Amino acid sequence: MTITTLSSREFNQDASRAKRVSSLGPVFITDRGRPAHVLLTIEEYQRITGNQPSIVELLAMPDVADIDFEPPRLSSDFYRPADLS
Repeated sequence: MTITTLSSREFNQDASRAKRVSSLGPVFITDRGRPAHVLLTIEEYQRITGNQPSIVELLAMPDVADIDFEPPRLSSDFYRPADLS
């Protein structure tokens, strides 16, 4: 695996090169000399994440209609008005 580092300027000037070398390994893109972004192929990204659903997909809850949920009612013992005196 080859790791390539490009400055933001180099990336902006030659994005096609960055995409091309990302097939060899990750491409680190720096801002002011510090790593700020990483460019990966989609295959590498899926391998790293284990092809698991994203948090957005999990929060969408597509099977929510299949869940029976009846929350209990709160009793008056559970809460009381605040004393602001």
